[in-house]
Amino acid sequence: MLDSDLANLYQVPTFRLNEQVKRNRIRFPADFMFQLSAEEYESLRSQFAILRLGHGKHRKYLPFVFTEQGVAMLSSVLNSERAVLVNIEIMRAFVLVRDLMIGNKELASKLSELERKYETHDAQFKVIFDAIREIMAPVGPLKKRRIGI
Repeated sequence: MLDSDLANLYQVPTFRLNEQVKRNRIRFPADFMFQLSAEEYESLRSQFAILRLGHGKHRKYLPFVFTEQGVAMLSSVLNSERAVLVNIEIMRAFVLVRDLMIGNKELASKLSELERKYETHDAQFKVIFDAIREIMAPVGPLKKRRIGI
C-alpha cells in the first residue's frame, strides 16, 4: 500500500507517517517497505491520474510502499487507537485477498488435473474447460465508453 493511502486511512498527514517510519527505520527492512522508482511513480500517476493540480500539490519525494508485514509494523510506530483499528482491518483485507488467491490456484490446479484426465475424450470437454478457464481469467481494465454511444 502507498504511504499516502495509509496516511489517509490513519488520518495523519503523509509526511508525519513517513517521519515516524524514518525514526524507526530498523523496524522496516526492504521486505517490509520500499520506495518507488521515478519510472514506477510516473507510471502510477499516469495510470490512476493521481496528479493534483495547483502550486505545491506535487510530492517532493518518491512514495514509499508497504508490504503486509510493513503495514503490521506501522501499528508499533503509530500509537493511536485509530492506527490500531485501521491496522486490524487492513490485516483482515490482506488475509481475505490471500485466501482468494490460494482458492483460485487450487481451482486452477484441479481444473488442469481434470483436463489431463479427460483430454483423450470428447471435444465437448475441451469446450467446457476453455469456458471455465475464460471465467477464471483475471479481468483487465474496463474499456471506457463515450457517453451517448
